[in-house]
Amino acid sequence: QVQLVEFGGGLVQAGGSLRLSCAASGRSFSSVAMGWFRQAPGNQRDLVAGITSGGVANYADSVKGRFTISRDKTKNTVYIQMNSLKPEDTSLYYCAAGRRGGCAEDGYDIWGQGTQATVSS
Repeated sequence: QVQLVEFGGGLVQAGGSLRLSCAASGRSFSSVAMGWFRQAPGNQRDLVAGITSGGVANYADSVKGRFTISRDKTKNTVYIQMNSLKPEDTSLYYCAAGRRGGCAEDGYDIWGQGTQATVSS
C-alpha cells in the first residue's frame, strides 16, 4: 500500500506562515521527484514547487522568495514552508510523487488527498 498524506493546513492572516508536511508510506520515495500543487475553486491545479531526487528545487514565479520546499529522506517526508502568505495563496494543496517530476501533472503518479490552506486579509 503506497500513499501520501498531507498535514499542516489551516487558517492564517495575511503575512503569516504555514508549514505543510507530506508523509509517504508503503515504500521509500527517496529516488523519485516530489512536488506540491494547489487548486482553488474554479482554477486549474498548478505546480507550486517541486524537488528532484537529488534535492534540486523549482518554484512557481508567484511563490519564489516566499516558499521553500525540502525533503527529509530518512523520514520519507517532504515539506513546504510558506511565508509571507497572501490571500491569493488560499487553495487546496496537494502533495505528489513521480519518477519524472517536473512542472506538469503528468510527471507525477501518486497523489495525496490535499490539505486546505486559507489566508485571510
